[in-house]
Amino acid sequence: QVQLVESGGGLVQAGGSLRLSCVASFSINVMGWYRQAPGKQRELVATFTRGGSTNYADSVKGRFTISRNNAKNTVYLQMNSLKPEDTGVYYCKAETYARAYWGQGTQVTVSS
Repeated sequence: QVQLVESGGGLVQAGGSLRLSCVASFSINVMGWYRQAPGKQRELVATFTRGGSTNYADSVKGRFTISRNNAKNTVYLQMNSLKPEDTGVYYCKAETYARAYWGQGTQVTVSS
């Protein structure tokens, strides 16, 4: 059983920055970030693929950066130039060959 603990969300003005962290209970190769805005479906934000590359949603390319510290089993999401449309609950996801695991989510609110 994988446990994921997210942190780093909060309230920020448009144009500001936040960094999210997700700590896994053990090392997992495929980890990423998703978000869900009110009334919308959960969507991919950024992820490490099984091959080790990164994948970003078009809406965040050039503004968000996913990174990881393998020694700490931690994945980060650096979010710059935040926009009100980035508001939502951000979830960390980890995938093994057997199944996917989700964190509890952290709220990000961007005011205009």
